[in-house]
Amino acid sequence: MDLTAFVQRLRDENELVEVSEPVSTYLEITEITDRISKAPTNRNKALLFTNNGTEFPILTNALGSEKRICIALNCNSLDEHKTEIENLFQTLISPKKSFSEKLSFVPLMARLNQWFPKHAKRKGACQEIVEHEVDLNKIPILHCWKHDAGRFITLPMVITQHPETGARNMGMYRMQVIDSQTTGMHWHQNKTGANHYEAYKRLGRRMPVSVALGGSPANIFSATAPLPENIDEAILTGFLQKQPVTLVKCITNDLEVPADADFVLEGYVDPQEEKFLEGPFGDHTGFYSLPDYYPKFHITCVTHKKQAIYPATIVGIPPMEDAWMGKATERIFLAPIKMLFCPELIDYVMPFEGVSHNLVVAKIQKTYNGQVQKVINAFWGAGQMANNKTLIIVDNDCDINNSESVYKAIETNFNPCNDTIIQQGPLDVLDHSGPYIGFGSKLAIDATGKEKPHNNRIVFLPVGNEPHEAKILKAKQLLQSEQSICCIVLHDNTLDSSNQKDILWNVLNNYNPLKDCTIEQNCLIIDGSSKIEQEQLRDWPMPVTSDNATITLVDEKWGKLGLGEPLESPSLRYKKLFQNDSAWRYR
Repeated sequence: MDLTAFVQRLRDENELVEVSEPVSTYLEITEITDRISKAPTNRNKALLFTNNGTEFPILTNALGSEKRICIALNCNSLDEHKTEIENLFQTLISPKKSFSEKLSFVPLMARLNQWFPKHAKRKGACQEIVEHEVDLNKIPILHCWKHDAGRFITLPMVITQHPETGARNMGMYRMQVIDSQTTGMHWHQNKTGANHYEAYKRLGRRMPVSVALGGSPANIFSATAPLPENIDEAILTGFLQKQPVTLVKCITNDLEVPADADFVLEGYVDPQEEKFLEGPFGDHTGFYSLPDYYPKFHITCVTHKKQAIYPATIVGIPPMEDAWMGKATERIFLAPIKMLFCPELIDYVMPFEGVSHNLVVAKIQKTYNGQVQKVINAFWGAGQMANNKTLIIVDNDCDINNSESVYKAIETNFNPCNDTIIQQGPLDVLDHSGPYIGFGSKLAIDATGKEKPHNNRIVFLPVGNEPHEAKILKAKQLLQSEQSICCIVLHDNTLDSSNQKDILWNVLNNYNPLKDCTIEQNCLIIDGSSKIEQEQLRDWPMPVTSDNATITLVDEKWGKLGLGEPLESPSLRYKKLFQNDSAWRYR
């Protein structure tokens, strides 16, 4: 199912709204998509903007609901793939005694072989139009947020190949437009694309790169998946869609790309070239990621379908489309985590407000002393899960999809003096609370059952823009007047105290466990409020919101968009969090 077929399926399922009113790729589409992606389920639709100043329609929020991502991944429930992987693992590892049992492997191996990509000898649909005179201005690339450094390609499948091993990688790394023929290539140091780049740099060779846009929505998801470095993402796509990805050779380099892609950008990265100061960019954490130096991608050829659709995603304060992509990752990769390194794991969840890497709640079957610590070390040592910042471990009777159930487990079982674990290690590079980029501290809470359960409370305490010591003092004063509190979470008083999800999102981004966690009178105090300038370890990013002019413009245009009754801009909830009108506050 390519992107055109996917759009038609969404149309048939009443999961798509086509907007024919003229809209701007500068900020306006972002504001419209933000309102729709945070709307109630019956209003949350994929959006196809057909009148954007170019010949290509723009698709946003395509995977932004459970129903739509299930359609994209060829399943009725995201747990279907988890169950299939569990069954596959069990079949592969179970002993085969009889000849007939060994023969059962034959159809299984035939199934596995069908997941591997095929190689077309002719041109693919993605090469119906070939343009050697490259002009990125023909493509409706979005300028998403006011303080973004420019236009960004946000759903690219970046395809590279290791120069020595030949291993292929397809990763998703945002691309800032520099000029009509050049973009940045935002691959972090711990990503496979960057590893391939370093290999080419050691060899002193120019690195071929191709970027696919659109095509199979399952392929788009696979590019985001946390696969081991030498596992081809196209194999995961084959598994998900139950048919192989067809690859076709590029026009100007030897890389292969999905034949059903809507666009392909072919080119190269020169490791000897001076890097480009990329960013800032309104990121999936809900804060701006700050400028840093990344390689340039030079585009030598653009190919596309005759009726191409340009896919884009908007990221910012959750929940947005990427939250549902993270949910699919959570469900699909439960089985490998459980079977490869954490057999006591029953289930885990990454709540949307934790933006994938800031919060994980894991349910385990605990049978011996020290098992919780073993699970913590397993999680913090496993692939991209090593970037997790906050980990809560609960027993098998806790409903981890119910926040009240998780809070109850903490209030009943958590003894701060004994059950608080703080370690240092890798963090996601977008975490702004740590002392260094990609490195800082992590907090784990053991909320599993103990011999003597407690009856304590978690308290969320709003604080103002004041020094850390003054905030901690307020928490200590509360402890003197009230008993049986196991945890006090300090948060910005400019947030709506009734919206716990927004509070958690802000706290989880802002706190540095080693610096901001204090145990007082057997109570864990967490300072998750924004820090004043003197306390900043690094430059402090601002929350991502639309500017007032864009909000007003969309308000005035809403009745013509065909999107139903007016929806208030989500940005209005976060305006008071601003310290200044910029992407960040200097240290």
